[in-house]
Amino acid sequence: MQTYIAVDWGSTHLRAWHIEHGQCINTLNLPCGVTQIAPGEAPDVFTRHIAPWRKGSALPVVMAGMIGSDAGWRAVDYLPCPLSLNHLGERLCEVADNVWIVPGLKQDLDGEYNVMRGEETQLRGAVQLAPAHCYVMPGTHSKWVSVEDGQVTRFDTAMTGELHHVLMQHSLIGKGLPNQVRDDAAFRHGLETGMTTPSLVNRLFATRAAWVLGALAKTSVNDALSGLLIGAEVATLSRQYQPQQVTLVASEVLTPLYRQAFACLNITVVECAAQTAFLEGIRRINDARY
Repeated sequence: MQTYIAVDWGSTHLRAWHIEHGQCINTLNLPCGVTQIAPGEAPDVFTRHIAPWRKGSALPVVMAGMIGSDAGWRAVDYLPCPLSLNHLGERLCEVADNVWIVPGLKQDLDGEYNVMRGEETQLRGAVQLAPAHCYVMPGTHSKWVSVEDGQVTRFDTAMTGELHHVLMQHSLIGKGLPNQVRDDAAFRHGLETGMTTPSLVNRLFATRAAWVLGALAKTSVNDALSGLLIGAEVATLSRQYQPQQVTLVASEVLTPLYRQAFACLNITVVECAAQTAFLEGIRRINDARY
C-alpha cells in the first residue's frame, strides 16, 4: 500500500513522514521523544501532531523505535533471534485504529543478552538497498549485525555515542572546557589510539591529562574522544565479526568518521543512509501486512 504514515519515534525526537502514492508530501521533526514527554502522553502527542494528516480516515500509521518501549505508548515484544526480517510485518502491535508499532529484536546466546528497538526497521530497508553479511549502525548505541539469507543471526551493541556524551558532559574529561572546534588531526590521533588500545581502561583518563598538560587543545577534546571511542569500537567488533566488507547504515555526520576507522583495517564500506533505510524498512513492513 503506497499511502501511509511512517514514524520514527525515539528517545529524544519524533520524526514522521506522510507518504501518498509512494511520494512524501509532509514531514515532521519534533523534540518529543519518549524521554521528553510525560508518562502516558504519547497518544495525545500523536493526536496533536500526526492524526491531522489522516483527515479523519484510518490511514495506516507504522511506528518504530522507543515508542514501543515501556517508556513509550505501549511495551511491544522483542522477537527472538535468529529471525527473518520478512516476518516483522506479521508481528506488529496495534495500539489504535490502524496505528501499529514494530517489535524490537532480542538475543540470548549462551548468556549473552542484547536488545534493539528501531534498528530492526532500518535493517529491513538496508537488506533491500545494500545486501551484506555485516551491518554497522552507528549511533547512541551502535549496533553490529550479522545477517544470513535475510535472517538476523546475531548482533552486538557498543554504547559509543552515549559514552561520548556522558564523558564530555558528566566527567572530568569534559569539565570546564570551552566550546569545541572541529579538529581532524585530533580525531585521527584518537582513532589510532583507540584501535591500538581498545580496552580504553587507561586511555580515557589520558585524554584529560593531555589537555591539562597542554598536549591537546582544550577545544579539540570532543574530536579526540570521538576518535578514541570509535576506534575502540571498530577494532573490538571487527575482530569478532571478521568482515571483509560492511554496509554502514549511518547519518551524514557519522559516515565519514566510521569510514576512516574501517579504512585503517582495509575493510570495504558500502554506504546506506540511515533515513533512507528506515523509510524503505517501513514501506516493506507496511506492505507485509496485506
